[in-house]
Amino acid sequence: MRFEALYLHIPFCKSKCAYCDFDSRAMGEGCALDEAVATYCDALAAQIDAHGRAGDLAEVQTVYIGGGTPSLLGVRLVELVRRVLGYCDPVEFTCEANPESFTAELARSLRAAGVTRVSLGVQSLQADELRVIGRIHSVEQALEAVALAKGAGFSTSCDLMCGLPGQTLDAWRDTLKRVLLADPDHVSVYPLQLEEGTPLERLESAGKIEVPDEDFQAQCMDIAAELLHAHSYERYEVASYAKPGHRCQHNIAYWTGVPYLGIGRSAASMCAATGDVSLLLENTFDGTPDSESDGTSDGAAGRSSANSSTARIRFTQLDDAGEEFDHEFLTPREAMAEDLMLACRMTDGIGPELLARAIRVIPADELSAACDRAVEWNLAAWDNGALKPTHLGWLDGNKLFGIFWDLAADA
Repeated sequence: MRFEALYLHIPFCKSKCAYCDFDSRAMGEGCALDEAVATYCDALAAQIDAHGRAGDLAEVQTVYIGGGTPSLLGVRLVELVRRVLGYCDPVEFTCEANPESFTAELARSLRAAGVTRVSLGVQSLQADELRVIGRIHSVEQALEAVALAKGAGFSTSCDLMCGLPGQTLDAWRDTLKRVLLADPDHVSVYPLQLEEGTPLERLESAGKIEVPDEDFQAQCMDIAAELLHAHSYERYEVASYAKPGHRCQHNIAYWTGVPYLGIGRSAASMCAATGDVSLLLENTFDGTPDSESDGTSDGAAGRSSANSSTARIRFTQLDDAGEEFDHEFLTPREAMAEDLMLACRMTDGIGPELLARAIRVIPADELSAACDRAVEWNLAAWDNGALKPTHLGWLDGNKLFGIFWDLAADA
C-alpha cells in the first residue's frame, strides 16, 4: 500500500478536559504514566517500522501527531518524529501541543528533529473560560507557547473555541484580538459541541451551567471571520484560517480524498486497493505488513484516492499494539458522495474536476438536482464552474453536507 498522509495518535493527557470525548487517558504524575507511555510508544514505534519496511510510508507527504497531548511525551515524542522521518520526507510535519507541556527545550528538539508545524490547543484567552472547560494552562502559558513556537521557526497554529459557558461576544473579541497580537500563522475556530456523557454535558443537563445557543455561536464565527480577514488570514475551510503559505496540508488531505494511514489506538486509515478485502486486512493492517503480497484478486475493494472512483475501506485501530481493527466498506457511489460532501467544507467548493468524476458514478439528473437544491436554499453558489459554500452554507454546514451525502444511496 502507498499512503500520502500519516497520522499518529497519542492517547495521553495530563487531565481530561470537561468537553472531551476523544479516546484519551488522563494520567497523573509518576511511574504509572511513565510505564504506560513507554509501553505505548514502543508499540507505536514497532508499527512505524513495520509499515516503513513494507514501503507504505515512502510516498507520505504530510505527517500529523495528534492526541491526546503529544507534547506530554517530551523526548519520546522527538524519538517518534525521528523514527517516522527514517522512512519518508514529508513537506509538512505537524505536532499538536498543549501550552502547559510545550517547553523551550521541547520546541528546539522537535524543530531539530524535522517537525515543521505546531498546533497549539489555546482554546481561550479568558481565565474563567479556561477554568470552566477544564483546561489546565493559563492565559500567560498559552501566549508564551505561541511565542516559543514562532521563535523556534515553526509554522504555528492556534485552536480556539467559541460558544463556551458564560462567554460573551466582548470576551470572544478580546480572545481573538489577543491571539492576533501573538501573530500565529494559522487559526482554527470551533464552536463547542456538548458530547453526551462528558462532564460539561452533565453540568448543562443539571442546569448548573448555561451554554450559549447556535445563534451565539454563529455570531462568534462571523466575528472571527471579520477580524481574521482584516489581519490577512484567508479562510480556506469552514473552521480554518491561514496566512499565505500556511494552510494545513494534512487536513486538506483528509478533505480531498487522499489515502492516509493512521497508527495508534483509535487512529483511522483509508486506502485505495482492488482485490480481496480479507487479504488487504491481513497483509496491511495487522501490524506486520507483508510487502510481498498486493492482496489482489477478482472483485473490488478499496479506498479511493482523489483521482479514482473506486470503493473505499476505512480502518480504525482498536488496540494499542495494532493487532485489532474495525473496518467499514463504502461503495463507489458512497465514496463519491463523501468526496462531494467534504468538498463543501472548503472555500474552493466542488470544482469542475470533481463534478466530472462524480458524474461517472452518480446519475447526472440526481447530481444536478442536488446542486440545484444547494443553490435554491442559498447554501452554495456557482463561481467559475465551481459550486462554493455561501455565508449561510458556512453557518448551516450540516444541511449543505446532507444534500450531497444523500447522493450515497440509489434514488
